[in-house]
Amino acid sequence: MTVTPTAFALTGFIAWTLALLVLMEGIRSALVARKVVPANGFNPENSNLSPFMQRLARAHANCLEGLPLFGGLMLVALVTGRSAVTDPLAMVLLGARIVQSCIHLASLSPTAVTLRFSAFAVQMGIGVWWAWRLLTA
Repeated sequence: MTVTPTAFALTGFIAWTLALLVLMEGIRSALVARKVVPANGFNPENSNLSPFMQRLARAHANCLEGLPLFGGLMLVALVTGRSAVTDPLAMVLLGARIVQSCIHLASLSPTAVTLRFSAFAVQMGIGVWWAWRLLTA
């Protein structure tokens, strides 16, 4: 059976979200093992850790916030047999999500924030298009 671009992108979105979580928990585990931070010493947003860790927590949260919206639209398309609506832009959405996260991890400079928002705007545009098409097709 062939995996559609929509199914691949949905799985990729979930895998990317998981990868960010694994990275965050790997770093946290290393901090605990080196006795830098006690096991119960983490704030959910990593506000008591490095700026990178704070950006990592936020990038992961961004994925969790977007997954029900964008993933939900992909899931609707898949379960209703209308992935032809989402297939053409599914990989673009996944790419924009990964780009957004990577920029978030790299920098909070004004240029980076603008680029990050641009990547998110691509996702929003795709999501609005998909919702319209799924509701009216």
